Amino acid sequence: MKSITVIVPVRNESACIEATLRSLLEQDYPPDRFEVIVADGQSTDDTVAIVRRLQDRYANLKFYYNPYRFSSGGRNVALHHATGDYIVIVDGHTTVPTPNYLREVAQAFEESGAATLGRPQPLRVENATAFQRGLAAARESILGHNPHSDIYSEVARWVPPQNVAVAYRREVFETVGFFDTRFDACEDVEFNTRVDAAGFRCYFTPKIRIDYHPRATWRGLFYQMMRYGKGRARLAWKHPHSLTLPAVVPSAFLLWLLLTGILGWVITPLAAVFLLSLGVYLLAIVGVTIDLAIRKTKTALWVAPLALPTIHLGFGWGFLKELAWGWRPLKIPSSCPETVRQPASLPAFS
Repeated sequence: MKSITVIVPVRNESACIEATLRSLLEQDYPPDRFEVIVADGQSTDDTVAIVRRLQDRYANLKFYYNPYRFSSGGRNVALHHATGDYIVIVDGHTTVPTPNYLREVAQAFEESGAATLGRPQPLRVENATAFQRGLAAARESILGHNPHSDIYSEVARWVPPQNVAVAYRREVFETVGFFDTRFDACEDVEFNTRVDAAGFRCYFTPKIRIDYHPRATWRGLFYQMMRYGKGRARLAWKHPHSLTLPAVVPSAFLLWLLLTGILGWVITPLAAVFLLSLGVYLLAIVGVTIDLAIRKTKTALWVAPLALPTIHLGFGWGFLKELAWGWRPLKIPSSCPETVRQPASLPAFS
């Protein structure tokens, strides 16, 4: 039986980290054949205390300090201590829906022969608030996520790894390297872009679905989408061929509205263009909202009309801001080990 390492990069996840870890540590998989590695990015809440307490009960739960704070650095810290044949990434704000999850991962690798596995990552959480239910529905809509992504798919098939690969054979890292710590968002997409370029194939299977927790506030949603936009722009700087139309549309539309709205004060025809553009956009929002309310949840009636513009504006603003500033290295703490700081020259595994 193959060994598995589950990597959980976290920062300030005290609200849900215990449930996430217990669902992983109590898997129907031999405890001596898997390990769960938590890499904490300087949490200021009770995350570390919770993990330390769980370590008293679970011998295969390991903890390491991530001086870089961001998930990319945390993944690299954990990778340097990983011993598994298969490496699986699970975020701290998730729910593992089945105790057979690791068995399904191992089986999918064995049956497909794939180098990487992709999974659905829908927004679901127990005891969700009305806002979270409406937001989850909005994110699944045609206006709520990248249509090139399979994260809401339920069809098993071979897919490009960029947006969905989350589990890897060990040799993938030995060939491609580790995560680029210059990214504080979209580090997974950047890594998977290199995975794809190296010729590794990805098999997508709904059997290894992980449920992500929706943001609980408007502010949290905007900040999340702004980080995604910044990450996508940074990705475009490093891998220009990765730039896709869905990544450009939110920022281009935001620029269009700003341009026609401002110039419309002095050029009358542009004022009409602004109003027409805004009207078409609002009609699209209304149409999607009604559809979601009928098919998904009635809370979409008041959540989606605000959530969808928040998604688009947050992503567009983050993308434009990062694109305008150009490629700038992130500030790396002086205490960060060289092996975490320099992804391009990392050794395979220690």
